[in-house]
Amino acid sequence: MTTVTSRPGEPAADAPEQPRRIPARRKQTPQQALRKSVLYAALIVLALIVILPLVWILLTSFKTDGDAIRNPYSALPNPFSFDAYATIANGQQPVFRWFLNSLGAAALQSVIILITASLAAYALARLEFAGKRIVFGLIVATLLVPPVIFLIPNYLIVQNLGWLDSIWAITIPGAASAFGVFFLRQFFVGLPQEIEEAARIDGAGDLRIFLQIVIPLARPALATLAVLSFLANWNDFLWPVYVLLSPENLTLQPGLSQLQGAYSTHFAIVMAGAVVASVPVLILFFFAQKQIVESVATSGVKG
Repeated sequence: MTTVTSRPGEPAADAPEQPRRIPARRKQTPQQALRKSVLYAALIVLALIVILPLVWILLTSFKTDGDAIRNPYSALPNPFSFDAYATIANGQQPVFRWFLNSLGAAALQSVIILITASLAAYALARLEFAGKRIVFGLIVATLLVPPVIFLIPNYLIVQNLGWLDSIWAITIPGAASAFGVFFLRQFFVGLPQEIEEAARIDGAGDLRIFLQIVIPLARPALATLAVLSFLANWNDFLWPVYVLLSPENLTLQPGLSQLQGAYSTHFAIVMAGAVVASVPVLILFFFAQKQIVESVATSGVKG
């Protein structure tokens, strides 16, 4: 009969398996519980500050003009009406046309900014050429200039090119994004150069490295810049007022202001237009947030 001996420090072979002990949860002190409660209360208050105006806009869009004027501070519509959305849908007010104009202009400008800013930023981050620091300094300096100063020069350029009252007037002038170049350049500088050097040893050129290595790694920054560029064009009010002359060619922001007259305002239609205007932004944030989180999780590289 053989006996099984165990090594020192090891449990015996025939010994029953000891259940694992789950560490007890550490109890919170009264100060920690109070601090946590105050934090949650502050977050709830901030959430209400953001959400309540949106709820008020949504409920007002289901009111009639008479109800919106008689009871401006009432939350619930009386009666509940879809007249504002029906007015938008049947074309009595060209809100849907303004919506499409804004969507096309914002999307086109975002794509142009991503292409031009990424190319310029990569050149400033990785390539060596005479005057690189001076060029980058001038680009950063333009961020300190108020945008309204460029209003008249940009208008004259657009007028001489024959772009007034067209989509090019509200996309091309803003496509030269100094912020986009600065933002992406700082991101490219933070990327490790070892991967690019290894690809260059394998025979890849600068353009191939940029398209196949740098761009996939820069998806979080590109997604963020796309969202910011889209919102900047989508919310722009002053510039479209100057360069868009026909009512049907207006974008959504200046178009909705046309519903506010000197003696009457279609509150329900204005709020319905605001609800419609918020839909693309919410969808963009939803997909951009998911893309940013996935890109950071999958494409992180240790330096």
